[in-house]
Amino acid sequence: MDETTGSVHRTEEEWRERLSSQEYAVLRQGATEQPWSGEYVSATSVGVYRCRACGAELFRSAEKFESHCGWPSFYDPADSSAVTLHEDRTLGMIRTEVRCARCRSHLGHVFHGEGYSTPTDDRYCINSIALTLEPEHPVA
Repeated sequence: MDETTGSVHRTEEEWRERLSSQEYAVLRQGATEQPWSGEYVSATSVGVYRCRACGAELFRSAEKFESHCGWPSFYDPADSSAVTLHEDRTLGMIRTEVRCARCRSHLGHVFHGEGYSTPTDDRYCINSIALTLEPEHPVA
């Protein structure tokens, strides 16, 4: 990790060693998991969703909502600097790709103005396999 920027820099070989083949395909090659197949699609646990590649805090359960699209959906990242947005012209369309700001891993896409009743009208459509849920434990 770069101590001055907080960025994670690894070679592709190092990423392949750290991630499963499915995780590598999504996080490092921009693949998409099948809809309704991810472990967090219907998750309702309270906690923080972290980048599976580097552990950075990306989203919080309070901003997660059911969009019925087949992937976990959030209306806002945990912090505006947690993710970066990039134009994606693959598959014959123009979309906005979402990446982890810390390690530059592919997370999914963000869509705006789809009529969801959320504070931002954004839908961050994120691959479950790109996330790790850290449950919030009540303090006793």
